Amino acid sequence: MKKHILILLFIGFNCSLFSQQTPADSQTQSILIYNAHIHIGNGEVIENGSIGFKNGKIDFVGSKANMDNYQKTINANGKHVYPGFIATNSTLGLAEVDAVRATRDEDEIGDFLPHIRAAIAYDAESKIIESMRPNGVLVAQVTPRGGTISGSSSIMQLDAWNWEDALIENDEGIHLNWPNPYSRGRWWLGEDPSLKINKNYSISVKKVNTFFENAQVYSKNQIPVHLPYQAMSGVFEGNTTLYLHAKDEKQIVDGITYLKKIGLTKIVLVGGNGAVDQLDFLKENNIPVIVSRPHRLPDNEDDDPKAAFKIASQLVNSGLLVSIDVSGSMERMNTRNLPFYAGSFAAYGLDKEEALQLITLNSAKILGINDKLGSLEVGKHATLFLSKGDALDMRTNIIEHAFISGRELSLETHQTELWKRYSKKFQK
Repeated sequence: MKKHILILLFIGFNCSLFSQQTPADSQTQSILIYNAHIHIGNGEVIENGSIGFKNGKIDFVGSKANMDNYQKTINANGKHVYPGFIATNSTLGLAEVDAVRATRDEDEIGDFLPHIRAAIAYDAESKIIESMRPNGVLVAQVTPRGGTISGSSSIMQLDAWNWEDALIENDEGIHLNWPNPYSRGRWWLGEDPSLKINKNYSISVKKVNTFFENAQVYSKNQIPVHLPYQAMSGVFEGNTTLYLHAKDEKQIVDGITYLKKIGLTKIVLVGGNGAVDQLDFLKENNIPVIVSRPHRLPDNEDDDPKAAFKIASQLVNSGLLVSIDVSGSMERMNTRNLPFYAGSFAAYGLDKEEALQLITLNSAKILGINDKLGSLEVGKHATLFLSKGDALDMRTNIIEHAFISGRELSLETHQTELWKRYSKKFQK
């Protein structure tokens, strides 16, 4: 008996070491931030402005507010207020340690899995999630990976006790990975690594066509119960967004052409590295693009090394609605760099406020939550933060206060604790 008690105490002690910060309580005091540069998120900036919020909602944005109307005031003294940044196509909360299979829940066995829901797999206690908030990333689209149809994504706020508390929008999109028309040899097996035509491309596309056709027929009567087909009904009804993951130019054209042919109306392109060669096609079909992050290697040997940094400005300048895809190498950890991805795009052709829109209002519009989030407007959720300087620059992204629906968050993480600990060591 004593041995069992000791084991339980040991487990409890370790859980306390590795648990996340306690989520913030609901807003009880009305709050006014004044004397700040207010970045609305729609391209507008109010210099020396004020923003007030009560009961989790913004009730004032302007040059000067009546301070007597608020119980708590914060003198920003020339600092900057931003809407909370929104990460699209992320796997936050779906995996913790890549080397430990038991902590990875972003993928399931099978090819066509629209009924797999990211929301119920989301781990609100993930240590990675708390490391997002000190950089201003407060909301994320949590998306499964793998297969031809990965499953459904949901939108979560990043300070919660559990997935139910975190949920902003449930099962808002289905994710389709269009087959790749090209392939490379496996160099580690001695195969030629150069780019070749994928001989199985037409077969893979036919499987996609068959699944969609069957799901479309099933959506009319839904008998007998078939969970994968049932999960597709919102896509055909126009209530659920179909996220087409495609990078190559042929993938993009073939995928969008087919989806439009079968009558889908809500389509978003994810990745889209070849989108610059199909700007007219994308604009004609009104396709928003969640473009690959700029901090990556070129896709091909002869690509411009800076093409990844220029693509956002090319798409925005052509009139497309654009956001930033955070997937890729070490994607969960690197999601905290979302504001710096936007900053890099700003260095290659985008106005700074246009770059800010990529991770605020544009993201909210693409995800269908712009009535709640994405910009600092009266009536929207008070999900915002106060930074000492430019939040898109890693040198000045120093956040002093952050709020989700008016709840003031702790900005302490296991990383800040270690930084404080070891900074003392080198002060001696």
